[in-house]
Amino acid sequence: MRSWFIATALLLAAAPALAQHQHHAPYAGLQNRPIKALSQEAVGDLQAGRGMGLALSAELNGYPGPKHVLEMAAPLRLTPAQAARTEALFQAMQREAQAKGAEVLEREAALDRLFASRTATREALAEQLPALGRAQGELRQIHLDYHLAMLEVLTPAQVAEYTRLRGYASPSHGGHGGHKH
Repeated sequence: MRSWFIATALLLAAAPALAQHQHHAPYAGLQNRPIKALSQEAVGDLQAGRGMGLALSAELNGYPGPKHVLEMAAPLRLTPAQAARTEALFQAMQREAQAKGAEVLEREAALDRLFASRTATREALAEQLPALGRAQGELRQIHLDYHLAMLEVLTPAQVAEYTRLRGYASPSHGGHGGHKH
C-alpha cells in the first residue's frame, strides 16, 4: 500500500512537467509551409478540386456524389445515359471546384502574406476574411450542388444501393432515396 502512495505522489509531481513537455511546440515545423494554415494535402486537394469532406452533409444524408457514383457504376447498374450524365457532372464539378480552389489558395496566401510581412491589422483582416470565407462557402456550394444533381440522374433504388454500398445504411438513416427536385 505504501508503494502505491509513493508511485501516485511521484506521478502527480511529474504530471505538470510531462504536460508542459508534450504541449510546448504543437505547431513546430508548420512555419515552413508555403501557406501556414494549409497542409500539403489540403493544397493538393484544393488544386485538384477534391471534395475534402465539404459535401458530407449531403453524402451522409442520401445524396450521392458523382465521383463515387462513377467508382460504383457496375454495382449501381448505371445505364449508358446515366454514366455519361454522371461523367459530365463530375467533369463540370471538377472544373468549377478547381477554379474556386485556386481562389481559396490565393486568398489564403494573401492572408498569410499579411502576417508574414507584419502588416496585419484589424482593418486588413476585415477586408481579407469576408472574401476568403465567401470563396470557401462557394467551393462548398459547388460540391453540394453536384450531390443534389445526382438525384436527378439516379433512381431511388440506385440511391438506396449507393447508400448501402458506402456503408451508410442504418435503420435511422434519413436519406432521401432519389427524390426528384
